[in-house]
Amino acid sequence: MVVRTILRSNPLHLLRSLQSRLVVPNFIHSTTTMSSEIDQKFKLPARYAGSEKSVWVEYIQLALEHKPLNLGQGFPDYPPPRYVTDTLAEVANSDNCLIHQYTRGFGHPRLVAAIAKLYSKLIGREINPQTEVLTTLGAYEALFSSIIGHVDVGDEVIIIEPFFDCYEPMVKTAGGVPRFIPLRLKETKGKTLPTSADWVLDKQELEGLFNSKTKMIILNTPHNPLGKVFSREELEFIADLCKKWNVLCVSDEVYEWIVYKPNKHIRIATLPGMWERTITIGSAGKTFSVTGWKLGWAYGPANLMVNLQMVHQNCVYTGNTPIQETTAISFEKELTRLDSDECYFNSISEELVSKRDYMAKFLTDVGMQPTIPEGGYFMIADWSPLESQVNLNSEKDKYKDYRFTKWMTKNVGLQGIPPSAFYSVPHKPLAENFVRYCFFKKDENLQKAEEILNQWKSGKGKMAN
Repeated sequence: MVVRTILRSNPLHLLRSLQSRLVVPNFIHSTTTMSSEIDQKFKLPARYAGSEKSVWVEYIQLALEHKPLNLGQGFPDYPPPRYVTDTLAEVANSDNCLIHQYTRGFGHPRLVAAIAKLYSKLIGREINPQTEVLTTLGAYEALFSSIIGHVDVGDEVIIIEPFFDCYEPMVKTAGGVPRFIPLRLKETKGKTLPTSADWVLDKQELEGLFNSKTKMIILNTPHNPLGKVFSREELEFIADLCKKWNVLCVSDEVYEWIVYKPNKHIRIATLPGMWERTITIGSAGKTFSVTGWKLGWAYGPANLMVNLQMVHQNCVYTGNTPIQETTAISFEKELTRLDSDECYFNSISEELVSKRDYMAKFLTDVGMQPTIPEGGYFMIADWSPLESQVNLNSEKDKYKDYRFTKWMTKNVGLQGIPPSAFYSVPHKPLAENFVRYCFFKKDENLQKAEEILNQWKSGKGKMAN
């Protein structure tokens, strides 16, 4: 009753009286100190330092905000083969209830059998499905298990640039030391346009990277983003260095079926003395055009694969059973027609070559200089002839390819990916004049991209600066 009276008569006096009896300042200081200590204790581990920024996170968000025609990300914008999705529906509705439960940790039995049968035929040796094949959550996890499973603290790993951007952080997470070597565009006198074959390694520079500390080299063929299909002579040079220095080759071959005539994909594991020191990585997402399924695999000799198995069983343990069953059935279908034009592994390149050539033409017509890829479904193009038409100063990024792609996304309505994201810091300037586009898109969307660029070039586009 007394308190109510005081509160009604002089609430400010009561508030000051109560404050004088509290130790609020010390509590606040204590909380601030504790918060700082917590922030310091739970900061990102040192092994991930420098890996915080992701071009995919940044550019997906950019696309959501500005809604451009997105030719940046590498996936088709039309359905995969009908039999693949029909098979998934059949598997999902199967009376076999166990198809929705855990399967064998190192790979669904039906799938590893199909993978072993396919690659035994392709590489000319019998692959044991139980000990020489591992299925993974995408080729991403196959790379992770290969690198974490074989790279120890201080081991050196040779990475060819440009590279899929997870290679470097994975090596660093394992405690390894990345050693970089870029593919460089050689002089192409007399050629209308360069091809991905014109991007080459300096043999002396590559040879100089190998030493007693070298544990691994990561090879990507067909290559992303250049589309380079390494020749037999190039692969033999790499193989000879691996054998000389006792180095493991991790061969990322997810685009193995997308190779344009007259080029041929050669699996480095088939070269003399290389099966014993090669882990080869594949992808259902690229093989059957179903990137959202996140299913990959690795195959190689049992003594190398056991390291991957140990990482896998202590990381994700097992994969998606219905997706693996569907992929196995799809492989079985294609195995019956492997040498036929009807085989999807053969028809996909025929399907994409016209899209590749169409994109090369409209990029050339607008003033860019594309590199014609021998494989894969990406195309890089030198955009620097158009620099005077782009307001690079409106963007604040350090590298010009980031500024160009962001400006084009916001002002022209067409999104590509900055290739410097696929280079080490010292070599990022090598990529500043290029942009990466994906041509595995509907014909109408490629036509729309051409229209967008032509309208921008003529000053009639979304925004001409």
